[in-house]
Amino acid sequence: MLIKSIKNCEYFQVADETVLCELLHPKNENLKMGCSVAHALIEPGRASLPHKLKSSVEIYYIIEGEGRMHIDNESREVKPGDAIYIPPESSQWIENTGDEYLKFLCVVTPPWQEEDEELCD
Repeated sequence: MLIKSIKNCEYFQVADETVLCELLHPKNENLKMGCSVAHALIEPGRASLPHKLKSSVEIYYIIEGEGRMHIDNESREVKPGDAIYIPPESSQWIENTGDEYLKFLCVVTPPWQEEDEELCD
């Protein structure tokens, strides 16, 4: 049985300036799984940079805080309990519009790879 806690997870900043920890990733856990799961944080008043994943589907699941999700030419408010589908090759970014940290899970299939992420102009 494998159980990982965000309390023991190392956070780092990725290219889009989101701070995250990889909770479950097949390369780290030597598991056969078709996705990766990360816990992401964005400070109040901050936003991720516009970016896209070239070959992966991404799902954000909002845990805490308030934000505004931007995918291509659409944007909508998001709150705890919302799941957001982000197709491959979509320009995306999320901003924290609240007074607390915006906390969410990122589920990526196939699993996230740094070289698959590209900043948008």
